[in-house]
Amino acid sequence: MAKKAILLFFLVIHLNQPLFHAEVVNGKEWYTYEKMVEDLKALKRQYGSDLDIDSIGRTEFGKDIWAVKVGKGSETIIILAGHHGREWLTCSLVMTMLEQYVHAYSDEQHRYGYDTSILDDVAIWFVPMVNPDGIRIQQEGVHFLPIHLQEKLIRMNGDSRNFERWKANGQGLDLNRQYPAGWNAIKESIRVPYYQFYKGDFPLQAKETRAVVDFSRSIAPLMAVTYHSSGRVLYWNFTNDQTILKRDLTVAKKLSNITGYKLDYPEDHAVGGGFSDWFVSEFKRPSFTPEISYPVEETNPPLSVFREEWQRNKRVGLFLATESKKLFLSGNDSVQFEEE
Repeated sequence: MAKKAILLFFLVIHLNQPLFHAEVVNGKEWYTYEKMVEDLKALKRQYGSDLDIDSIGRTEFGKDIWAVKVGKGSETIIILAGHHGREWLTCSLVMTMLEQYVHAYSDEQHRYGYDTSILDDVAIWFVPMVNPDGIRIQQEGVHFLPIHLQEKLIRMNGDSRNFERWKANGQGLDLNRQYPAGWNAIKESIRVPYYQFYKGDFPLQAKETRAVVDFSRSIAPLMAVTYHSSGRVLYWNFTNDQTILKRDLTVAKKLSNITGYKLDYPEDHAVGGGFSDWFVSEFKRPSFTPEISYPVEETNPPLSVFREEWQRNKRVGLFLATESKKLFLSGNDSVQFEEE
């Protein structure tokens, strides 16, 4: 009887343990810019030289846009999140990925079926929150701004003081319609700064997109992922070059199998001006846009979906680092392990 009780005790402990190591980042809370900065400081203290943190630019409201490198590889991939105000759950997802990877890399562990020594060949740059201003507006409203800016943003929000649907940056620019590739082809009816879909007067008008472009050019990643929400689909087709399409579809199918997200083409209103459009046009290398969460309307996905979205995406960075080495680097000898 005592043996059964002990066995039951350890079984209960095991079942109540988190599904992933998380000493710092809590993806199941309302994730703000301030919390991200606090987490980055804590991770830097804990992992030291295994983590490089740089500001790649500043937002329209003066917030630093942070980029974090995990691994020593001279070649890299890039993973971005938080282009849109109401999509901040992607930020906590990417921050969780960052912590799990640096924890395993620092301890020379295998993680999620991969040998993390792959990061000695292909490191990962994370840009967890491209749009801190828009995220704060969506989370808090505009009370923190001077009155004249509050009034301006309320007009951009259709005269509503409820900012739950806010998608743009602090200037009413939709950052994922601000990249140069295909910008002229965008036919949105929105002609003025607005809570969503305003492409601006010219490409790279926003400080945030200029920062991302300049940084991407400086590191020339082998692959890219930019997380959005919602719909649980994976957009992958960002070019008419048949050779590139064939190559990228092969990787996209594997990524779809890993995440369970259905492969799809960008929606009509999302064609052109996006980061992935620009990345593929600029570097002729793969870029993927996963949309996390079940479909939600004009608001943020609920915190309740985080656990499932993490399980779907926990392998993504290590998988793409491994695929990048296979595709673009000679002497491939990376090892993949089966998940226990």
